Amino acid sequence: MAQPSVILATASYDHSIKFWEAKSGRCYRTLQHTESHINRLEITPDKRFLAAAGNPHIRLFDINSNSNHPVISYDSHTSNVMAVGFHCDGNWMYSGSEDGTVRIWDLRTATCQREYESRAAVNTVVLHPNQKELISGDQNGNIRVWDLAANSCSCELVPEVDTAVRSLTVMWDGSMVVAANNRGTCYVWRLLKGTQTITCFEPLHKLQAHDGYILKCLLSPEFCDPNRYLATASSDHTVKIWNVDGFKLEKTLVASSDTTARLWTMSTGEAIRVYTSHHKPVVCCALHDGAESAPS
Repeated sequence: MAQPSVILATASYDHSIKFWEAKSGRCYRTLQHTESHINRLEITPDKRFLAAAGNPHIRLFDINSNSNHPVISYDSHTSNVMAVGFHCDGNWMYSGSEDGTVRIWDLRTATCQREYESRAAVNTVVLHPNQKELISGDQNGNIRVWDLAANSCSCELVPEVDTAVRSLTVMWDGSMVVAANNRGTCYVWRLLKGTQTITCFEPLHKLQAHDGYILKCLLSPEFCDPNRYLATASSDHTVKIWNVDGFKLEKTLVASSDTTARLWTMSTGEAIRVYTSHHKPVVCCALHDGAESAPS
């Protein structure tokens, strides 16, 4: 079948990955992932492959194939892989694991090209839009910037001692980073470019977003400008939408840890599509809205 312009995939504790027609809500393909649960999903910039991060492997699936078997497997981690993502040109992949490492992989050969020691379980990793720095957050509350040119850690931050950093997100233009933690707090920094490629953090805001721990935070993409938003999802069963200009709460969406995925409209905060086919709670999803990948 022809590839949909919008790629939407979900993973569940039922050990399956499902692909959906985003507009109609129809599930058109199911992959079985019986060897482990899935922690994260990510789609390559060219929409050809889907990475599934499990325990302790990462499997790469062909989105346009009917095969249930992965195209390639990345096997150097020794514990849960909690983060996965891609360089904008799709040549390499990065990952973070509870084994305390951040790794960079050659996508085609599945070889681990670099390994960075975080000294604590890594919960989240994001790639700076400059494509030259990785930012990681770990279970001990450390945030580290990994300078890929220097091949070393260029910056360390600890927003709250011994409070796990659960999620990181960077604004599309590299102007801001947000870290969300186990106490429902978001720390916001303005990112300032240093003398070379090194990014400097300037404290901007502290947001008590939720009563429960935060599962995920995400800053809005470029096409939302001039409006800029921060979305936070929490164990308190809500998703909150914040206006970055003053961090005013715009919307509170009611969610739950069930067998469905939901699509909301920002204008009303109502769920306009419910994706129903999994048999156990949905853990994560990946969405590629059809936009071309950014230039290198």
